[in-house]
Amino acid sequence: MSDHATPASGASRRPELVCPAGSLPALRAAVEAGADTVYIGLKDETNARNFGGMNFDLASAREAAQFTLRNGRKLLMAINTHPQPGHEARWRAAIDTAADIGVDAVILADPGLLRYAAKTHPHMRRHLSVQGSATSYEAIEFCREAFGISRAVLPRVLTLAQVEHVIQHTSVEIEVFGFGSLCVMVEGRCQLSSYATGDSPNGAGVCSPARAVRWHETEQGTEARLAGILIDRYAPEENAGYPTLCKGRFAVGEDTYYALEEPTSLNVVGMLPELLRIGVAAIKVEGRQRSPAYVREVTRVLREALDHACAQPQRFHVQPAWQQALGKLSEGQQVTLGAYSRPWK
Repeated sequence: MSDHATPASGASRRPELVCPAGSLPALRAAVEAGADTVYIGLKDETNARNFGGMNFDLASAREAAQFTLRNGRKLLMAINTHPQPGHEARWRAAIDTAADIGVDAVILADPGLLRYAAKTHPHMRRHLSVQGSATSYEAIEFCREAFGISRAVLPRVLTLAQVEHVIQHTSVEIEVFGFGSLCVMVEGRCQLSSYATGDSPNGAGVCSPARAVRWHETEQGTEARLAGILIDRYAPEENAGYPTLCKGRFAVGEDTYYALEEPTSLNVVGMLPELLRIGVAAIKVEGRQRSPAYVREVTRVLREALDHACAQPQRFHVQPAWQQALGKLSEGQQVTLGAYSRPWK
């Protein structure tokens, strides 16, 4: 277990470090590496990382709840897709399951599910998912008044100043992403996967469903296709990524390049003191689809960096070893501050 540093007198409140788990081994890795909170999802379309061979059934979810409780950590359940017509009972049952196993909070995006959770399980905390696309304090305050949310996860489209503005105008806890894969779209509103495969990430729970993914060896290299659409072609020495439309290389005129978004990962280690100063309640790691080894290493590094920032925010400096470790785990081995920093604005 990691020893959690206590902020020095006058230092900012220490935010929760919220880490992902797509399996019990990943959950144990997160806890052992120092996560304050771990978030999981069920093995169905009620969560937005509905990949085959991942996630939790009732028995493993119950075991996850017991493990986090024994270790003094919190467990969240993401039920962050939208119910499909005629199948609403499946999503409500997921909320009932979360309450039954004793999670600390459910992460919800759909207003109907927020209402159901508030009425049926009023004592269970409700967090507004990033999939809810709430980018203003007015939207967050509406959800607080209507559904009693206690925390909101902000989409990764706001500058640091905009995040601070939201925090200053709501009593709801604000959670921001600190590391992991980026999405070119405003979360909760992507239609690219629906266009290609017919399955909406917000309904089926997965971007680029595995059933639509195909790999082909050709004379020109390894082709990655999604529902027949050529997403990328890799030379023999290149690392092949999972095919998603937003991160494919496409022929545009006479050039071939990442037309929508280059593979890169958000990394906010360098701005931790600023996140502490503006009062974020939690810093979240993306990656329930990642391996236990990924979860352990990212959690370990962020735990150490966050503890250093909390203990001495004025004297904080980024250690090269942190960035080196996180760089190896980043998409395309590239990192960015994303929308948090817009020097051109």
